[in-house]
Amino acid sequence: MKIAIEVQKLHKHYESFHALKGIDLSVHHGEIFGFLGPNGAGKTTTIRCLLDLIRPSSGTVRIFDIDPQQNSVNVKKFIGYLPGELNLDDRLTARQSLSLFAALRNHQADWKWIEEHANKLKLRLDTKIKNFSKGNKQKVGIIQAFMHQPRLLILDEPTSGLDPLMQKQVLQMVTAAKNNGATVFFSSHILSEVEEVSDRVAIIRDGVIIDTAVVQNLIAKNVRCVTITCEKQIDVDGLLNKLPHLKLLENKQNTIVLQVEKELAKVIDYCSPYTIKDFVTKEPSLEEIFLTYYTS
Repeated sequence: MKIAIEVQKLHKHYESFHALKGIDLSVHHGEIFGFLGPNGAGKTTTIRCLLDLIRPSSGTVRIFDIDPQQNSVNVKKFIGYLPGELNLDDRLTARQSLSLFAALRNHQADWKWIEEHANKLKLRLDTKIKNFSKGNKQKVGIIQAFMHQPRLLILDEPTSGLDPLMQKQVLQMVTAAKNNGATVFFSSHILSEVEEVSDRVAIIRDGVIIDTAVVQNLIAKNVRCVTITCEKQIDVDGLLNKLPHLKLLENKQNTIVLQVEKELAKVIDYCSPYTIKDFVTKEPSLEEIFLTYYTS
């Protein structure tokens, strides 16, 4: 499988602060790759290193097998970038601002597409930036990232400041870009949107990638919530002594609710002599998995 982004042993120091601690990433061509972590985890620093906006202290970055440090201008030609902190000229209208961005890209912009998506996002193109809310400024940034149909989209918190309906529109744009052959790398701390559109996800914590997986595989291999009802009262103390990694969430008459990780078969074996009447298992959401990583 072709690799769109490859990062190896990436470190970034700010004097005594170690922002990135040797991260490794591979993003496949044509996939939507979610980059998860709270503020301060290293998401934006990683993105800035990808784009050669800042230089890493050590390690390597390749974008479609090109080193952005050696060929920064050419790499940026086929990237659409939405920064986490968007600065626009308040004196311009949205249309003038997008025209300026198009001129910087040798007028590689589809104005029919721009008009169509400005309408979908309810963005008034002839209003001055200074009169826009944060959400409307974000919409300008989103359109400029997509408007030249880039091979690679790098989006830093793309739905920040948007209401739920507009968030949905942006996620549809992301999916449409993938369907047209683009690769999408986007950072977020909104877990539901990552779960909805991503093919794979990486979780970063304190400058370290702590897991990378297909979203559904990440969900499948993690903690489950299990509710078991038996004909006889279960010896819960005996169960917890035998399987100490279990977490008891509820114990009411002949029903117990457990948090289970990798020991589901053993739980069933233990409860079988009590005659299981009902057994319900619930897969965790990406949010529940994320909280497990960040509280462990």
